[in-house]
Amino acid sequence: MKFPTSFTLKQIAEIISSEYVGDDNFPVLGMNEIHVVEPGDIVFVDHPKYYDKALASKATIILINKNVDCPEGKALLISEDPFRDFNKLTAFFQPFVPSKQPISISAIIGENTVIQPNSFIGNNVIVGDNCTIHSNVTIYDNCVIGNHVTIHAGSVLGADAFYYKKRPEGYDKLRSGGRVVIKDHVDIGALCTIDRGVTGDTTIGFGSKLDNQVHVGHDTVIGKKCLIASQTGIAGCVIIEDEVTLWGQVGTNSGITIGKNAVIMGQTGVTKSVAGGKSYFGTPIEESREKLKQLAYIKKIPEIIKKMNDK
Repeated sequence: MKFPTSFTLKQIAEIISSEYVGDDNFPVLGMNEIHVVEPGDIVFVDHPKYYDKALASKATIILINKNVDCPEGKALLISEDPFRDFNKLTAFFQPFVPSKQPISISAIIGENTVIQPNSFIGNNVIVGDNCTIHSNVTIYDNCVIGNHVTIHAGSVLGADAFYYKKRPEGYDKLRSGGRVVIKDHVDIGALCTIDRGVTGDTTIGFGSKLDNQVHVGHDTVIGKKCLIASQTGIAGCVIIEDEVTLWGQVGTNSGITIGKNAVIMGQTGVTKSVAGGKSYFGTPIEESREKLKQLAYIKKIPEIIKKMNDK
């Protein structure tokens, strides 16, 4: 998430009532999760296990719960609870604003785009030209829809990330301030759910096609011309490269990469990153030919046991 204008370190510290290490006028341009940070961004860290990773990241402002040695060219925001204060910043820069009508007056709708009855288009949404939005579709604030996009009935774009911190009193939710970005010529089936990024974008690339009842988690990036079949569940922060095919009921772990032109057969659990250009099957995932050989061998086990007992 980039701020509308540059802020100073002192201004940010005042918003969250924190101490800081660095020049008062140190520039702060935005905030992001660690896998997408850039210079000028704030990243938060609240566990010693990840201090080094955060301090060495591209982020130049580290929201942290301990006063540590500050790397050259960076600044610290010292917080008792970085998770809580990251939420405060999200609420400050991306507050929830109720919409008073089905299509917000701040939404931009392109030429020749059809929006069927009972759909909701939130604040600052951009929908391109020649799109068809079928009935009962919900598009949350700040989503960006390209040209020649079809979204079928009942789909929801831009719901919050499934991201929680466990505390003694229960689960504390990390606020979502990111977007969903749909590129040109994408088709989205009925009853799909595509969550927005926590601070960045959940993106579906040019020409990709989603069947009915597909879930896409926060900050996931789907490449160009991918095919994703019904009841597939894609976790957060997944990278799916171009022209990947996911058949029905595939499920993925978070933070993995599926390489270009990979084919994932139905009901496979993608538990790790896999290279492109190959076909995969099973849980845990393996190349499909190897997995099918193993299943063939398993079927022979009763025969082998019988032969052993007959001796």
